[in-house]
Amino acid sequence: MSIPAVKMKLLEGKKGLVVGIANDQSIAWGCARAFRGFGAEVAVTYLNDKAKPHVEPLARELEAPIFMPLDATVPGQMEAVFERIGETWGELDFVVHSIAFAPRDTLAGRVTDAPLAGFLKTMEISCWSFIRMAHLAEPLMKNGGSLFTMTYYGSEKVIENYNIMGVAKAALESAVRYMAAELGPKRIRVHAISPGPLATRAASGIPEFDTLLEKAKRKAPARELVTIDDVGVATAILAHDATRLMTGQVLYIDGGYHIMD
Repeated sequence: MSIPAVKMKLLEGKKGLVVGIANDQSIAWGCARAFRGFGAEVAVTYLNDKAKPHVEPLARELEAPIFMPLDATVPGQMEAVFERIGETWGELDFVVHSIAFAPRDTLAGRVTDAPLAGFLKTMEISCWSFIRMAHLAEPLMKNGGSLFTMTYYGSEKVIENYNIMGVAKAALESAVRYMAAELGPKRIRVHAISPGPLATRAASGIPEFDTLLEKAKRKAPARELVTIDDVGVATAILAHDATRLMTGQVLYIDGGYHIMD
């Protein structure tokens, strides 16, 4: 699927933030490109100075009016981004949170053996950061809006080598449900998007990930792997007002892989 093929201005006039673009293979990039293709304005963040050269050309391609650093572990950076959005736009219609992290030793080890520091770091970046973004986005979503985060099937089934990240994703999905209940009266929808396995830089840290990709392609009813554009287009469509009564969901974009045993 190509983004130019879906350039219907379904989201024209909407403004949103996409967090988590690392390069042109990122799920967040697929989302940002789809939102822009549907006519929305998109603000973009980058992790740090090392990441900036990889993200800046993509931000230019999106014609992003806001391009700022956002490291969830650096005090004040997240708040600065939302403050800038308030100053520039005065409102916000959607947020895409596509960041997760676990220290290598914590991810590689058993959940049973997880050190406290590694567990807390994993939860801070992979779960709490989405909760904090929702808190900061809420006052800007004056006419309602949509909050999206990225999860994975390892939240509900034991996936070999996914380990502590599965625990964090389970907490993230629970947070989605609670926030959907709390923010629903303000017409703010909250979803977790669960793509099938994707060859991204983040996934490269998971041992034997190539084997997981092969298994997904073999077992998924669609017999093909999902792409970042598949994820992006589906996510962007969920930001349309036509889906206003959908909230609190874990939405699988995986060719049906999750229904198979």
